[in-house]
Amino acid sequence: MEAWDYIVDTAHEWSIRGCTVRMIFSLIIGTLIGIDRGMKRRGAGIKTHTLVCLGSAMVMMTSEYMFVNYDEGLDLSRMGAQVVSGVGFLGVGTIIVTGKNQVRGLTTAAGLWACACIGLAAGIGFIEGAVICLILVMFTLEVMSKVDGLVHRYARIYDLYLEFDSNRNMASFITEIRDRQLKLAHFELSKNKVKGEGPTAIATIEVKDKKMRSELLNTIRQLECVKYVEEM
Repeated sequence: MEAWDYIVDTAHEWSIRGCTVRMIFSLIIGTLIGIDRGMKRRGAGIKTHTLVCLGSAMVMMTSEYMFVNYDEGLDLSRMGAQVVSGVGFLGVGTIIVTGKNQVRGLTTAAGLWACACIGLAAGIGFIEGAVICLILVMFTLEVMSKVDGLVHRYARIYDLYLEFDSNRNMASFITEIRDRQLKLAHFELSKNKVKGEGPTAIATIEVKDKKMRSELLNTIRQLECVKYVEEM
């Protein structure tokens, strides 16, 4: 405990030792968040998160340096505010829309933004807040992803990606769904990118009981009008 108090007190100081502690914490924070994203094969991994966190810490320390050495009336938050908004453009580069109209990379983009915010906290010497936020971010990435999976598994509304041989088969599928008294909440038709293949569609179906999901999926796979089906 005494060692931790010494580290925190050192980080609060405006000195070479304090700046070193802040940068080391920024390095650790970016690496830990990046490891989680890297292990899940996301676009932004260890290097990206670490650089964002280190850069954010450096910006905050630069603001403090200017405040201490040049103008005591300087607004310390001005440069940090630009980091918070600027990282948003970096996050956009990790967000993609797949051929099945699925949005990927939102969590990675949010993680980059959170990593930048934590880096700003570490850069100004607020190590306690940075560590607490790091713990909560890691908890969100590791535990909440499993909770999200459970919620998705037991939901009554889900999306299907479908491929058909022809438009006639697509119409047969819609008729089949309605005959089973299922609610077709959304149906988006697309042209197949593979030349010579039939149309594809994204269908949002609502079932009365979550237990019907697996049964319905197997039933759809057996329909002659459906060439391929996959739950999204």
